Amino acid sequence: MSLFGTFPGSSRGPAHAAAPKDHVVGHQFSPYDSNGGSIAAVCGSDFCVIASDTRQSTGYNIQTRYKPKVFRLNDKATLATNGFAADAEALVSRIRQRLEMYRHAHGRSMPLHSIARMISTMLYGKRFFPYYVYNILGGLDEQGKGAVYSFDPVGSYEREFCRAAGAAQSLIQPFFDNQIMFRNQSDTPERKVPTPGQMTLPEVLKIVIDSFTSATERHIEVGDGLEVFVVRTPAAAASAEGDQAQAATGAAAVDLNTLPSDAPFSVAEAVGGEDEQQPGAVMVIRRELKKD
Repeated sequence: MSLFGTFPGSSRGPAHAAAPKDHVVGHQFSPYDSNGGSIAAVCGSDFCVIASDTRQSTGYNIQTRYKPKVFRLNDKATLATNGFAADAEALVSRIRQRLEMYRHAHGRSMPLHSIARMISTMLYGKRFFPYYVYNILGGLDEQGKGAVYSFDPVGSYEREFCRAAGAAQSLIQPFFDNQIMFRNQSDTPERKVPTPGQMTLPEVLKIVIDSFTSATERHIEVGDGLEVFVVRTPAAAASAEGDQAQAATGAAAVDLNTLPSDAPFSVAEAVGGEDEQQPGAVMVIRRELKKD
């Protein structure tokens, strides 16, 4: 018997009746998932704040209440990822490998703008089967100024003052546009509209924390905990470089443990990365959000 005659509906060999339509079973598979959560970053003149919630979910199911989405890369760079958690872990692992190879080859850490270009190239190289993650890179550039780079899943990126991504992007980004970029505001005789990027560290922290608190009230995929990473030049390093004014009045002079808060919080050194950590360069503030 012809091999082709064994298939239903074949034009060769014995005829076979097609299976009834009510017996047909469809099978679907997607290699991707959306695990909720939100990330955001805001930069200032000499600091950068990168934040995320800690909830990981699929639809209405909470998989874990503590899944970090912000990762320290070195003293000048921190990466926030959001989307498919497995792709995020794979991407961060590859980035850290590349940064370690660069440090061994050049004897120094890769600067922030080079990390941004490298991430863009890595994402674009996977464009036909992309990492399903939205990334925000925050830190200090080579002049010591705060910088935020936002990426789409296939590598397009730009430098900005602030950016939000994830499930609550539509809630957080308009708030940033008004309160940080000062859009849709007009000068008055009593008050001029400030220039974006000139806010102090305590002001930015208050806005970022308030934005996530509000998003938690309005979105079921955001909540449980908040991690806020602060990247800055430590006071000791600023003094050693001779910038006494920055050490005395800039972000380096802010004591994160004494910030006003309506909820308990903790402050600790951020860990991870390929370099030797400088005390005070990257700090993380942790506090709880609503858990329902």
